Amino acid sequence: MQRGLFIVIEGIDGTGKSTQARRLAEWLVAHGREVVLSREPTDGPWGAQLRASAATGRLSPEDELRYFLNDRRQHVAETISPALAAGKVVILDRYYFSTMAYQGARGFDPAEIRRLNEQFAPVPDLLLILDIDVNMALQRIGSRGDSANAFEQRENLQRCREIFLSLKDEPFTRVIDSSGTPDEVGARLRQTVQDGQP
Repeated sequence: MQRGLFIVIEGIDGTGKSTQARRLAEWLVAHGREVVLSREPTDGPWGAQLRASAATGRLSPEDELRYFLNDRRQHVAETISPALAAGKVVILDRYYFSTMAYQGARGFDPAEIRRLNEQFAPVPDLLLILDIDVNMALQRIGSRGDSANAFEQRENLQRCREIFLSLKDEPFTRVIDSSGTPDEVGARLRQTVQDGQP
């Protein structure tokens, strides 16, 4: 049986994570792999409350972090670990690195957030950080018809980007320039995954 492969796609809002996660999943399926494509926050009870809070007003920093941890515990237990054990490829659109970035920008220590998560959450085989300038990210958020929510303010995104880029020297991390077209960025991702697979 092929061993499972765990790929996480991260980056600030507007970098194209959801589009690229879907395209990468389709490409891997076309190459014969069984793929589980998922996202965080999930659609489970904790994740649903977090998603709603983006529009209705953010939770307190402490509650927000607790909800993320609860959502992720459930996600790992019910989706991520079983899929990896079955030899599937798991592709996540956001994971605990986003919690490090976005809750880190609210004043929590990113290293402590990481420690709390890695007590139960598996480390990915590949962390693909899609990176663009904050001004371009905000242009993209605007061009899709959205107004920036509480998670997407300039100062917040700049701090989040800094936290994501602080992970660039991890052996499993690859930073991908996502300033090009979706096709160009997709080609970079596919090449990186090909190069990085065991």
